Amino acid sequence: MKLFTQDQLEAIAGALGDTERGLTNPEITLLLASAKMLDPGKMTKRVRIFNAFLKSQNNKRNRTHILEFIRLAMSPARYSREPYRFEPMRASLNQSLAFAGLVVDDAGRLSSSERAVTLPQAQRLAHELRADLEGRGVHPDVSHSVGLNCLPTIISTPCKRP
Repeated sequence: MKLFTQDQLEAIAGALGDTERGLTNPEITLLLASAKMLDPGKMTKRVRIFNAFLKSQNNKRNRTHILEFIRLAMSPARYSREPYRFEPMRASLNQSLAFAGLVVDDAGRLSSSERAVTLPQAQRLAHELRADLEGRGVHPDVSHSVGLNCLPTIISTPCKRP
């Protein structure tokens, strides 16, 4: 069974616990319980998520509960009242997941993807996607937050204009 490395867990927790684009503390509490993970208690969001992920993976010797947390966190229905939060968080998370060869699609599903190995590769992928989004007239806040290896369907799906 594949496991996340410590640096992958730190990056994923950093994306999910980001101060501006990440989950709120009440959301983290709910998601940890829903994914059957122990809540390590009060601390910064990213450290809280990282500690919960690390403890779960070390105790169970798999990443099943971490993947479930991500699936639950990225369910599009969760963002129906605040849809502007979904894409920036997904872009940030996908940047982190790319190093594990994973991606969250626009329906919130996790799937395998090309694995980023180097920072130059990651920067190249991020630059290409940002350029494509800007060419489509995507809001600057979204294109600014897009990181490496975000879902290729963002590029291949035409934007719907009102």
